[in-house]
Amino acid sequence: MTTDSKGTKALQHQRIAILGYGSQGRAHALNLRDSGLDVVVGVRKNGPTWKQANEDGLRVVEPVEAVRGADLVAVLTPDMTQPKLYTDVIAPNLKPGAALLFAHGFNVHFKAIAPRSDIDVVLVAPKGPGALVRKEYEIGRGVPCLYAVQQDASGHARDKTLAYAAGIGGARAMLIETDFKEETETDLFGEQAVLCGGVSELVRHGFETLVEAGYQPEIAYYEVMHELKLIVDLFYEGGLTKMLTFVSETAQYGDYTRGPRVVDASTKQKMRAVLDEIQDGRFAREWMDEYAAGLPNYKACKQKDMDHQIEKVGAKLRARMPWLNPAPAAAPALKKVG
Repeated sequence: MTTDSKGTKALQHQRIAILGYGSQGRAHALNLRDSGLDVVVGVRKNGPTWKQANEDGLRVVEPVEAVRGADLVAVLTPDMTQPKLYTDVIAPNLKPGAALLFAHGFNVHFKAIAPRSDIDVVLVAPKGPGALVRKEYEIGRGVPCLYAVQQDASGHARDKTLAYAAGIGGARAMLIETDFKEETETDLFGEQAVLCGGVSELVRHGFETLVEAGYQPEIAYYEVMHELKLIVDLFYEGGLTKMLTFVSETAQYGDYTRGPRVVDASTKQKMRAVLDEIQDGRFAREWMDEYAAGLPNYKACKQKDMDHQIEKVGAKLRARMPWLNPAPAAAPALKKVG
């Protein structure tokens, strides 16, 4: 772990190709450019991101052209599109000794991509969304990054990786060395068991429990969804210690005595089962098959979430929160139901 590096020296006078210009792609490209590095963006011609990158003042070309002239190629497209992108665009055109960089190790770790042996294969994964990576860089700070070297064909892979991390601002904060396996498996587990899957299910079940017991949906929404941000912000700023410092003693006692009844040893066993499916590749194979089939289950599950009562109630309540969704006129008062 380090908060320092040799700066961007290893990538000076090197061409960096950014493939993809979504949240992370845009942040990486702009930060690297503003760090004085030579950046080109490779995206589909005349698509929406082509226009955005041009407006941002970056050089924009088709992906094939970007790869052909690159010393380092950063693959920042969605996981599902990367294997075909590698086979069709990167593998035939990336020069020997160049570096192939990922922000998530999914495809390399699960062998959906088998990189050529004559290139460096590395990872730089900011621990924050692209908008935050850009914002922190602009104000002179940075977002901590994980980094890893999977394959060192040039003998300089680690230096290039640290230079890239420095170029996007990560070295201003903290760099933590890892490997593709650890980054991929912990990232997937966090999303599935806690950050997305776990929290979403906890919120939905809490909402349903209150509504089924006869409480107003609007009040249930505030108690289990809206106020969650207040707690998460405290976690983010100071961990469990700060959260427990800023909630009441009554809330603390409820935490200590009731929390373990809701999330108990059986929950941990289920988390372990989720982790097992990640580690042995079952989740990756399932997701790849789902994508290849046209995402039928994904779409059905997403629609079910969008149709849930908590989303309908939440939309009405958020419309009355001008700090979230400014509105020209006030919404009518909500009447008590029942």
